[in-house]
Parts: sequence; C-alpha cells; structure tokens
Amino acid sequence: MTEASLAAAAPDQQKQLLGERLFPLISQVQPAFSGKITGMLLEMDDGELLNLLESPEALIAKIVEAVSALEMHAAEGDVNPE
Repeated sequence: MTEASLAAAAPDQQKQLLGERLFPLISQVQPAFSGKITGMLLEMDDGELLNLLESPEALIAKIVEAVSALEMHAAEGDVNPE
C-alpha cells in the first residue's frame, strides 16, 4: 500500500484499509491483544501508519509500546482506591 493508493480511497475507507493491513501483522507478534493494539495504532496519522507497514522494526516497537500502555492501564485498574 502506498500513500497514493491510500489517498485514492475515500477518507472513511482509509483507516479501514490500514487496519486490514496492520491487523494480521500485529496478530503475528501479539495475538492476544491484536484487535486492541490495531485500534490504538489507527489513532495515529495515516503517514505514520504507512511507515509502520513498511518498517517491521518500527511496527514491533509500536506494538511493544502499546502492550506496555495496556499493561500499565490494567495495573492502574487493579488499584483499590480507599
């Protein structure tokens, strides 16, 4: 997928297309949280998402970052405020 092919898609379809490309890649690395991580990453700029699709190292770094954020959020939820 290129920036030109993405730009040719309707704006409401662009994130859908990116998500369909990202999800299987994320599933290979982190299957348990692939849907949640895909959703988190889709909040990024389309240009950045294209970079992640082209750079496996950058994608893995973002996946690790997202898992860390999910774990931190889960740990905060376990705190019992009294």
